[in-house]
Amino acid sequence: MFKKILTANDGSAGAKLALRVAIDLAKRCGAELHSISVAEDLPHYAATVGEVIERKGELNGYFAKVNEEAVAMARKEGVELHTKVIAGHEVEAIVNYARDGEFDLLVIGFMGHSKIFGRIWGSTSQNITRLAPCTVVVVK
Repeated sequence: MFKKILTANDGSAGAKLALRVAIDLAKRCGAELHSISVAEDLPHYAATVGEVIERKGELNGYFAKVNEEAVAMARKEGVELHTKVIAGHEVEAIVNYARDGEFDLLVIGFMGHSKIFGRIWGSTSQNITRLAPCTVVVVK
């Protein structure tokens, strides 16, 4: 059914649930599994270049740990997970990556680190679902 699956992983509880579902689907379908993490907290108006470098280092360390855990979780289930970290706006980066990578399924968590509109439907997951070029599974 699905041949190439992408999951978005910001390290949140919602992303971890989505990762579990993506691993299960990849295993059942024999699909290729990829994960994207988006670093969007870089300072837009930094006083010095050092501020940007310091924040980028913090994010790189954070996402290295997140992806290490994700790869271990997938490996435990016999699934190979390919990870990617990119800078940018979360929705735009995920949608473009899904399109450019020709993924046929995108698995995302209902709520990540941003809790805006969380009681209704997370604005990030809603926008990704609306704009994605492929089938989207939103995991709650």
